Amino acid sequence: MAVKLNQVHHVAIICSDYGHSLSFYRDILGLEVQLETYRAERDSYKADLTLNGHYIIELFSFPSTPARPSYPEACGLRHLAFEVSDMDETIRVLKEKDVAYEPIRTDEITGKKFTFIADPDGLPIEFYAK
Repeated sequence: MAVKLNQVHHVAIICSDYGHSLSFYRDILGLEVQLETYRAERDSYKADLTLNGHYIIELFSFPSTPARPSYPEACGLRHLAFEVSDMDETIRVLKEKDVAYEPIRTDEITGKKFTFIADPDGLPIEFYAK
């Protein structure tokens, strides 16, 4: 018998520049800060970010974090994907905010459009059409 999962609770991301990454996830992707905590003993920030009222990302900062390869074919987490209703609108907003994006591709299995951007630390983020 397998473990009975209800849903994905959250994704934890460690960033190198907390202010820059918080601004990216809040101001570019539109996530809302549910709670923000600073832990002096660890010199660490943590922001709990929500999407449409659902808790989805823990954004952490720690001093002197090592780099992690994040190119799409590296072993481990490949990317973070968000469903979007309107790919053209998504691209328009990315252009307005000067966010580089890959050319729009079409998933050969589903026929849905998708594209990738990178967060401030190079984490691949996919936008996938509904």
